[in-house]
Amino acid sequence: MKGDRVEIVVDAGDTTRTYEVVAGRAGRRVETAVRRGVVEVSEVTRNGTVVRTARFMANRVLALVEQPVPRADGSEKAGQSG
Repeated sequence: MKGDRVEIVVDAGDTTRTYEVVAGRAGRRVETAVRRGVVEVSEVTRNGTVVRTARFMANRVLALVEQPVPRADGSEKAGQSG
């Protein structure tokens, strides 16, 4: 969803660096995956095409913060009965 973002804080030796991947256009979302010691954060279109990917060594990642945009349709409240 447009506005979704993921912040990645990485150990860069004597300091830390913060990177951010944002779903910049309507219909795009940000997906996170950890595979074989690599953290991948990708911006993906509605039909699953990867637009861009950021890759980091997992042992260097200090924090991975997913910040979704609140949905107006209440889809994140699934499982709650009313």
